[in-house]
Amino acid sequence: MKVILREDVPGVGGMGELVNVADGFARNYLLPKNMALQASIKNQRLLEHQQRLAEKHKAKVKVTAAELAKKLESLSCTIPVLVGEQDKLYGSVTAKDIEDALAQEGVRIPKRQILLGEPIKALGVYTVDVRLHADVTGKLKVWVVAK
Repeated sequence: MKVILREDVPGVGGMGELVNVADGFARNYLLPKNMALQASIKNQRLLEHQQRLAEKHKAKVKVTAAELAKKLESLSCTIPVLVGEQDKLYGSVTAKDIEDALAQEGVRIPKRQILLGEPIKALGVYTVDVRLHADVTGKLKVWVVAK
């Protein structure tokens, strides 16, 4: 039976491919789990339409991420921390602290998107990468100052 795969199936093929599989495999596994459609002209057109819509959505998300990256580069956040002798921090500045500082500036970015190799443990100015999209990474200037 010829089917159009709606998602990647290991050992069979990738999403959108037209493949020939055993009738039982298609009827008992692929079709009930909505992993494939029977190959017909109508279903091929439907799948192509869905792929075009998905591509448009991906492009729109990427443009939005690029705009946010530009905004981040013009933005800097200041994080006041408690310090001891010789300007040594009590604790460290983490991605969660940066997320909170950005929220006060009106920018909502989840902490998992803030790429901080290791926590910041000294006063100063740091440039932190923020992954907004798979292809878009913005740079944010973070000022760590004494309270």
